[in-house]
Amino acid sequence: MSRHTLSVLVEDKPGVLTRVAGLFARRAFNIHSLAVGPTEVPGVSRVTVVVNAEGDLLEQVTKQLNKLVNVIKIVELQPESSVQRDHLLIKVRADAVTRLQVTQAVDLFRASIVDVSTDSVVVEATGTTEKIQALLSVLEPFGIREIVQSGTLAVGRGSRSMSDRALRAG
Repeated sequence: MSRHTLSVLVEDKPGVLTRVAGLFARRAFNIHSLAVGPTEVPGVSRVTVVVNAEGDLLEQVTKQLNKLVNVIKIVELQPESSVQRDHLLIKVRADAVTRLQVTQAVDLFRASIVDVSTDSVVVEATGTTEKIQALLSVLEPFGIREIVQSGTLAVGRGSRSMSDRALRAG
């Protein structure tokens, strides 16, 4: 199975996310990540869904999503023609002995330390899924206490806007 990133513009109304996620669940798709937020257009939200699926099954789900009343537009974002990033907060053990090593590892990944206590630090990182996994691998030997990770955020490259095209067509 291959990984696919779908960007779905929806009306910002109660229950829309439940209907979108429910459609994937009914088809036995496991959602790898899900991120939802407002867009530049009032009353319109973007749902970014990352799923592992084969092309034919994904096409069926996309057609069914298009039939939902509150769905405005769906685009599959290809990795080479989009910017895709994850956001992560990691609480890592870092006492007086290991703090410098943790800080150096964080700096290598262009991440930031956003909180410090006597025995741990909280690291904030943004990047590709591969970069985030590599950072986690480097920090794991120090002892990861807690991880909070967003779903993938993605936007197409170039000057064209998905919402501009969708709202002109609709």
